[in-house]
Amino acid sequence: MNKLDTAKRVQIVTAMIEGCSIRSIVRITGASKNTIAKLLVELGAACSEYQDRKLRHLACERVQVDEIWSFCYAKQKNVTAEIAAKVPGAGDVWTWIAIDADTKLIPSWVVGGRDAVTARIFISDLRHRVYGRFQITSDGFPAYAAAIERSFEGHIDYAQIVKVFGSPIDGEKRYSPAECIGCERKVVTGYPDPKHISTSYIERQNLSLRMGNRRFTRLTNAFSKKIENHTAALAIFYMHYNFVRIHSSLRVTPAMAAGVTDHLWDITQILSLLEEPKSH
Repeated sequence: MNKLDTAKRVQIVTAMIEGCSIRSIVRITGASKNTIAKLLVELGAACSEYQDRKLRHLACERVQVDEIWSFCYAKQKNVTAEIAAKVPGAGDVWTWIAIDADTKLIPSWVVGGRDAVTARIFISDLRHRVYGRFQITSDGFPAYAAAIERSFEGHIDYAQIVKVFGSPIDGEKRYSPAECIGCERKVVTGYPDPKHISTSYIERQNLSLRMGNRRFTRLTNAFSKKIENHTAALAIFYMHYNFVRIHSSLRVTPAMAAGVTDHLWDITQILSLLEEPKSH
């Protein structure tokens, strides 16, 4: 990686956040697969550390949360005892994501299982990034209610939006969910504003993630082979999303809208994070 000049590294990272696979980046840039993978892991760690440090003391009024599925090495049903021993993290991987409905900032995301333990870790992380009382909306997954009560102890306005699905259409059971025929809004804690009980922004963000991060593309062989690569790709994607990508409705980046930064970043500035002292 140290032999690559800045222009080549910018080209590689740009391809990453545009949804290109590592093999396609090899063909586009001429860099080796191992060099690209090393840049991915090292830059991902730098982006993760920077955002963990900067995305704190946020003033959010409305937050939406959701979890999105992917997998590492093999789908859960195909993970044998041998694979599990050889590849830590193999199987289904869920990314839990929070979005500020006003600034579109992603203040928190956690990679893990779809279970109560990961829910507690995710909500606790969110709790330490946003100050004051705010409104939060999730889907009806039961783990959210327990995790939110544990972290906020009632000092929050929390509601759920539960979708009602019809019977699946023949031939679509494997590739897509059944048609949504209605939504039920449920107040769980506090006094959430009924007009803002929604998960629309986080669901749209899920689409952005699947479009911009190759490892989340469905029905392809683009999945991660190592959980470290998966989490690194997420960190780079959200660094670009928060600090570089201008949101069409805001005309600024989410980080600028949230007051986290006062200027528009570019890929070169993201790469400069590799040069920052590790103690920071």
